[in-house]
Amino acid sequence: MIETDVLVVGGGPVGLSLALELGLQGRRCLLVEQNSRVGAAPRAKATNVRSRELMRRWGIAERLAEASPFGIDYPSNVVFATRLAGYELARFENGFYCSPVRDDRYSEHAQWIPQYKVEAVLRERAAEFAGVEIRLSTRLESWVEDAEGIVAQLRDEATGETFQARAAYLVGADGARSTVREQLGIAMEGTSPLGQFHNIVFRSAGLSRKHDLGPAIMYWLVNGDVPSVVAPLDADDVWTFGCPKLTNAEADPATLIRAALGLGTDVEVEIINRDHWTAHQLIARAYRSGRAFLAGDACHLHPPFGGHGMNMGIGDALDLGWKLSAVLNGWGGAALLDSYEIERRQVHRRVVDEAVENNAHSSHSLVVEGLEADGPAGDAVRAGVKAQILIHKPREFLALGVVLGSRLVASPVLSADDFGTAAPPDSSVYVPSANPGSLAPHVWLAEGKAQGASLYDHFAVDGLTLLVTHPKALAAADTVAQAALAAGVPLRVIAPASPALHALYEADMVLIRPDQFIAWRGNSAADANQAVLRAVGREAINTTQTETQT
Repeated sequence: MIETDVLVVGGGPVGLSLALELGLQGRRCLLVEQNSRVGAAPRAKATNVRSRELMRRWGIAERLAEASPFGIDYPSNVVFATRLAGYELARFENGFYCSPVRDDRYSEHAQWIPQYKVEAVLRERAAEFAGVEIRLSTRLESWVEDAEGIVAQLRDEATGETFQARAAYLVGADGARSTVREQLGIAMEGTSPLGQFHNIVFRSAGLSRKHDLGPAIMYWLVNGDVPSVVAPLDADDVWTFGCPKLTNAEADPATLIRAALGLGTDVEVEIINRDHWTAHQLIARAYRSGRAFLAGDACHLHPPFGGHGMNMGIGDALDLGWKLSAVLNGWGGAALLDSYEIERRQVHRRVVDEAVENNAHSSHSLVVEGLEADGPAGDAVRAGVKAQILIHKPREFLALGVVLGSRLVASPVLSADDFGTAAPPDSSVYVPSANPGSLAPHVWLAEGKAQGASLYDHFAVDGLTLLVTHPKALAAADTVAQAALAAGVPLRVIAPASPALHALYEADMVLIRPDQFIAWRGNSAADANQAVLRAVGREAINTTQTETQT
């Protein structure tokens, strides 16, 4: 019998992020993954701004940058063309915000990097915590729950041996075909399938030097023969290729790839991996049953267009990780765990809808007659397609409003205020807001981007933070800190000398959670004391589980 605090099922980015967060919070975690995770086909390739901010919080943003196969200065352009050797149609620069140039809106840039390299960095960091144990090639067989926790039956796939683990909580981060979700009997609701797809990983020596479109992270090839997307994946001339015509399992991917590229039939194409997947628009009816929770693809599935899937799952891991830890550490109440589904479902609904909208404007949807014709007639057709691209595609590649702009409402652990109204949601435009339920607006406190320069670097990771934006509130903040100490709630008071803070946050004091979201803002110590207990689930209000998305 292995004794632990949380049993995490699934060793992808979501499970690893959860294990890492639990380890950072000082809790024990056993992570089991039924596969070896070695040589797994890549799915995600964009680690977005928010995920990179979390990796900064976990101390591994630089490690991820060092793992980049192309370097962080590689241009994250997204190019639309008829073929690699054809007509350029349109382009977006700094797709996903990968430029390492300092930006006031966030503490870390995004990064184009294959998922298996992200997993390696997360796995290495999680394993550094003494309380975290990772077991690959280990399968969850079943479990039973009692008043104290769960007892799971596990199988070592290499030896066939079975053993047991006891934990206070179980988390299924085991993907679209979740064993945990299936055994809980939780159904998925929505539309499926939206389409069948193949992803091909191939090697083509010197391919990046055989065209004139310049470096990019994606080339959308819009033509009537093989509408597709080609993207550099890894060093040693490794690329990915996706095309609707590959829904035919008998299709020769090398032939289709050469046709899409338009560089001739003698271009080297070595097929490394074929990966079939189905696009869905699904969300689980529930994210929890008793002591078992769902996270990542186990509770939400959507098309990959926009690069939100892995990143949204990493957000799930942080949210659930700090809340489980707070309860296990004794300062979090029952309402804190109830808030996990209430809050994350709002994020999931918005992102799933965005991904489905992006899916409707894939490469084959842009194909029109005469697109590859020479002369003025072809130029006119291409100009029309370019206009459509510039209308519909910015929300896919420049979606900072989705990545940073979610606002949580109707949560039992958030306090309402009447200081101001948040701007309406926008896919591309991010307007920082200090309303409770919003991500804390970012501020640089010093030159450069080193640790300590970002306001986020000063937030507590293992408790609440009381941000003081005006010196007149320091005495009140000290009163709040004493009350939190008496209540056993860890709280850090910070008062950075930044004149921008008070105008940006519109209050003298701001209560910030470990996930960097705002729980309350105001000017009264008495209100702050109540907000502290509410934020940790010990004085719940707003118990109506509304799924309103703003």
